[in-house]
Amino acid sequence: IEPEKKEAAEGENAEAAEGTEEPKKLKIRKRPELINETQPLWTKHPNECTKEEYLDFYRKVFQDYKEPLFWIHLNMDYPFNLKGILYFPKINMEYESIEGTIKLYNNQVFIADNIKEVIPEFLLLLKGVIDCPDLPLNVSRSALQNDGFVKKIAEYITKKVADKLAGMCKTDKEEYDKYWDDISPFIKFGCLKDDKFCEKMNDYILFKNLDGKYLTLKDCIEENKKEETKAAEEEKTEEKASEGSQNEEPEKTVIYYVTDEVQQSQYINMFREAGKDAVLLKHVIDSQFISHLEQQDQTIQFKRIDADLTEELREDGKADEATVKTLTEVFRKNLGKDKLEVKVEKLKNEGTAAMITLPEESRRMQDMMKMYNMYGMDPNMFGGQEVLVLNANHPLVRFIAENQGSEYVPVICEQLYDLAMMSHKQLSPEEMTKFVKR
Repeated sequence: IEPEKKEAAEGENAEAAEGTEEPKKLKIRKRPELINETQPLWTKHPNECTKEEYLDFYRKVFQDYKEPLFWIHLNMDYPFNLKGILYFPKINMEYESIEGTIKLYNNQVFIADNIKEVIPEFLLLLKGVIDCPDLPLNVSRSALQNDGFVKKIAEYITKKVADKLAGMCKTDKEEYDKYWDDISPFIKFGCLKDDKFCEKMNDYILFKNLDGKYLTLKDCIEENKKEETKAAEEEKTEEKASEGSQNEEPEKTVIYYVTDEVQQSQYINMFREAGKDAVLLKHVIDSQFISHLEQQDQTIQFKRIDADLTEELREDGKADEATVKTLTEVFRKNLGKDKLEVKVEKLKNEGTAAMITLPEESRRMQDMMKMYNMYGMDPNMFGGQEVLVLNANHPLVRFIAENQGSEYVPVICEQLYDLAMMSHKQLSPEEMTKFVKR
């Protein structure tokens, strides 16, 4: 082979060999990724944070699949340094069983959860983070309790929460209305625990009426005044003029409320027919809260819708004494209740045969005693008696009054009493069994 041809052949073989070689694998060095946040969300300015960041932070830290209702971003540099985020979670349970988590940090160093000396007690129902570099990292609880600086921090947090809620109510009432059912336990609990918070929130506490409309306390009072007729106002004016104004106690505005829309539907229907309104107070904290409001303002009084019969539900004129005496004796005898209090009224609603009323004071006493029932005390011990109100305009009531010796009277008495009770409270298993049989 000639040298030139040999070189060409070797070149061709080399090229073929290069074509058959496998490509070399490139090694890519992956940069290390941070598994923690170097700048936590609460250290940023609120204007730098997006809604998605707030929600993502909430899910990661608190492992809550439900989105929070809203949040408050705390950012303060003077007179002390404090940053944080407080979330209002969505809840579907009683406030007693809510377990919030407020994490306390010192310059991004975790200290502890739920330190009530630093965070107001009612805000421990929320979820969030508070970072205060001015707090000592290692300090006893007793030292915190006696530290005036710590109290100022707690007062500041309370003020910021109140300002946020008040601002929402002023600028975006519709949105505030949507949140109210969920946030009302927090606010009412806060009003019971903190007088300053209560003072700031008084005008922004809402009450939902029978039509689902949200009213402030002032609105409720004004609505009640509108319901009064001119004749009634004139009559009150004449009475005051004749009795004299000296040592005259201020007249109270009564606000009626409902605790169970289904069970108290009979009373609600009668109220609607009479053109009266009531508010819904269905939470366990409401009983204490309305007592607190009454102590603050002596001119208002809350009564449950079945506490008493208002003038608007009655017709003019009273049943004669003989009829009242007869019906009282007949019902006491056939029900086996010697001390049963019976009232006979002429109700405008002729379809209602009987009702049960219980004075507001007695009901609240019963509710209070139930709280201490674990100590073996009878909740009805100081509660007083329910009053059976019979409608003199109803045919069954008239039948009993005119036919005392009839064989049907015992059954009718039992039936009317149980029907009235069912609109007042739940029957016992034994009473319900007898009712169904009857």
